[in-house]
Amino acid sequence: MHETSQPALGATAAGLAGTWAWRLRLALRPMHRASAIALASFLATHLLGHLAGLAGAAAHQSVLETLRLVYRQPLVEGLLLGCVLFQVGSGLTLLWRGRGQRRGGVAWMQAISGGYLALFLLVHVTAVWVGRFQGVDTNLQFAAAGMHTPPWQWFFGPYYFLAVWALGTHVGCALYWNLSEPQSARALAGAMLVGLLLAACLVALLAGGFDGLDLRAAGGFRDAETPTRVLAVMGGGASFG
Repeated sequence: MHETSQPALGATAAGLAGTWAWRLRLALRPMHRASAIALASFLATHLLGHLAGLAGAAAHQSVLETLRLVYRQPLVEGLLLGCVLFQVGSGLTLLWRGRGQRRGGVAWMQAISGGYLALFLLVHVTAVWVGRFQGVDTNLQFAAAGMHTPPWQWFFGPYYFLAVWALGTHVGCALYWNLSEPQSARALAGAMLVGLLLAACLVALLAGGFDGLDLRAAGGFRDAETPTRVLAVMGGGASFG
């Protein structure tokens, strides 16, 4: 009895483990989607907070301080960080699973935009935590530092532009798969257009366009600080701000 129970128990355990792994595999996509909704809500709010800089650095700082009252709460910040890590990990897993199976332009746009967003989030979350550890205020001036330190503007311009456009494209692709024609194509085109316009506005703002972005305005750098110093904090990104 004992001798025959050992293989049976082993087979049962292996079967349960296989069933659990298979169910987790099936659940990964809806979990990725749920996490994406929460993270996209934050990113949209954060991006609009940055665009408040169109009214000046002081206006941006005021909006940012208000938003920080919510998302810098330890529980909220922990959940956001967890969403970022899960989104990157699950997204890269889904990207790898779909290799060799993608058909059509929308599938490839979703894969490419998702891959870029994963890279962007990893770099920016790391940058902001290093910046905060070193006592740098990760505000709009922090994000703009690379745009004002030649020749790094040729890297950070496309870096920010593609990130915002990729976000719009990725959201548009998700809408495309979940809506019926002709709404699906319109939603994709609309999301990509909004992403394109927001990306152009953000990069122009960071580069000093519109009324100009004063790097030494209230809430910005201290007199002794320079964009070069902030650039040294892993690229001057502002993911959580």
